[in-house]
Amino acid sequence: MICAQEALDALGLDVVRLVVARTPPHKAVPEDPGIAARVAMCRAAVAGVPGLEVSLVELERPGPSYTVDTLRALHAAEPENELTFVMGGDMARSLPAWREPGAILALARIAVAEREEVRRADVAERLAGLGAGADRVGFFDMPRIDISSTAVRRRAAAGRSVRFLVPDAVARYIESHAPYGVGAVA
Repeated sequence: MICAQEALDALGLDVVRLVVARTPPHKAVPEDPGIAARVAMCRAAVAGVPGLEVSLVELERPGPSYTVDTLRALHAAEPENELTFVMGGDMARSLPAWREPGAILALARIAVAEREEVRRADVAERLAGLGAGADRVGFFDMPRIDISSTAVRRRAAAGRSVRFLVPDAVARYIESHAPYGVGAVA
């Protein structure tokens, strides 16, 4: 949420959409509470936050959720809008290994939230091999906060509080629905 809000402000975007993945292709999430719970938590997180929305575009098609397919679908639905794909430095550094990285760069500008463990120079070096599309990559600063989704899921499953780690509405959802097992204490 901090990344989404910072991207909205720093990049002057009209809207930032949180895209709910059907099936992430890059890693299995053993603690996955399922699509319905992930949608509900995303909707709770953005409720009442101007400029932030939830997109279900990846749920409209079967199979793994590849970024290039999502960007193609978004572009087809709104060809008049310029797309900006927001990601952390760790993901940006791995972009050359993604499905059709050149097409991703052709479909959207890439906005990289710089993270301490991955510097701009590291990302630029890795993306240089993608040719002219690498000039469509920009960076924005994000306040450093070390909260991972994995840590939040583990805390919730252990019945530990996730308050202040996620938006209050999401903490209430986790407490009442226990999507990760035991359920956290708000």
